Amino acid sequence: MSDKESHDDLEDYQKIMEQAGDKLPKPTGWKLLVAVPKAHSKTDGGIYKPDEAMHVEEVGTIIGLIVQMGDLAYKDEKKFPSGSWCDIGDFIMMRSYSGTRFKVENQEFRLINDDTVEAVVDDPRGVVKVI
Repeated sequence: MSDKESHDDLEDYQKIMEQAGDKLPKPTGWKLLVAVPKAHSKTDGGIYKPDEAMHVEEVGTIIGLIVQMGDLAYKDEKKFPSGSWCDIGDFIMMRSYSGTRFKVENQEFRLINDDTVEAVVDDPRGVVKVI
């Protein structure tokens, strides 16, 4: 992946919120709203990926961006004694195929449980699921 593509990826997340705007559902309870990154159309070697391969990559992603949190997310002091595991704007690692999948303005999102977050990722570029 080129430096330009990496930079574009991070800027794309800023555009997600602008495009989706008020159309995004507001998570309730302990749910987190996560934006899913779009798959790249080419491999690092410059080979174009078929649409099916890109779809599988997007659906099975393990990386997401926390967009919103429900009002009860991380409030259970017994379950989360040290507080929240992540914050809005954090890139996180989650299990493949987790959550309720949906699209707004051609961008995939997921609603996941607060305890589904497995890690916070400082730089998600290059973090991919091992097949």
